[in-house]
Amino acid sequence: MTTPIGCQDAVAQLWDFLDQGLDGVDREQLEAHLAFCRRCCGELEFARELRRLLASRTESHLPPDVHERLDALIDGFAESQGRGTEP
Repeated sequence: MTTPIGCQDAVAQLWDFLDQGLDGVDREQLEAHLAFCRRCCGELEFARELRRLLASRTESHLPPDVHERLDALIDGFAESQGRGTEP
């Protein structure tokens, strides 16, 4: 049986999960968390949709101001994860 993880740990691992970068134990813990947490399932669906959208567009299709705002959003998310706060 896997040790339960909280939402903060689950959200911090979502991108690695999508990239197939989690080891067996971490993957099992995240999947167990996602099996009951609707909030984190929503975060996962958002990450999948964002990834799909970004993959369907090339950088040249995004206006410079949109690209800058996306970069700022991603940087802010990364900083909040580094501080251990919720996104």
